[in-house]
Amino acid sequence: MSKIGQKPINIPQSVTVEIIENKISVKGKEGRLDFSLPRGIAVEKENDTLLCKRSSDSKQQKSLHGLYRSLLANAVSGVEKLWEKKLEVVGTGFNVKLQGEDLVFKVGYSHPVLFKKEEGVKYAVEGSNKISVKGIDKQLVGEIAYKIKMLKKPDAYKGKGIKYDGEKLRIKPGKKAKTTA
Repeated sequence: MSKIGQKPINIPQSVTVEIIENKISVKGKEGRLDFSLPRGIAVEKENDTLLCKRSSDSKQQKSLHGLYRSLLANAVSGVEKLWEKKLEVVGTGFNVKLQGEDLVFKVGYSHPVLFKKEEGVKYAVEGSNKISVKGIDKQLVGEIAYKIKMLKKPDAYKGKGIKYDGEKLRIKPGKKAKTTA
């Protein structure tokens, strides 16, 4: 039995959920998310909770049961309070600016790097080296944050680059440390 799929999802007062056959629409103060359920997975609304049910105990149905319960829970959380990923630009002379709705990075290349705005995601810049990516879709927020990080991965020797806020980097010792040991 899927332990995650069995958990009920509590619906806050500010969120409304509409279920029409296999289509689900989740609306909240931050926006609206729609998705469709695969065959064999059903969602029932009871008072202020949602329950996911599956039609059979096959391995695929069990995995989809847990997956769609998690996606639904993330959607309910996201339309109530935005999902957020924070990134940090580390390095001498490295910075980021918000230009209109796009991000402009100076991260050691011969030219500034422009990162266009993606639909469904908002950017915020704190100071000149902290970026905040916010949105109602958890997967999209994580994907965009990863794309930003890949513009300049943190260097293994100096730690310069773009990293997640709070991420611990393992810095390798350089040549000098090898020869003195």
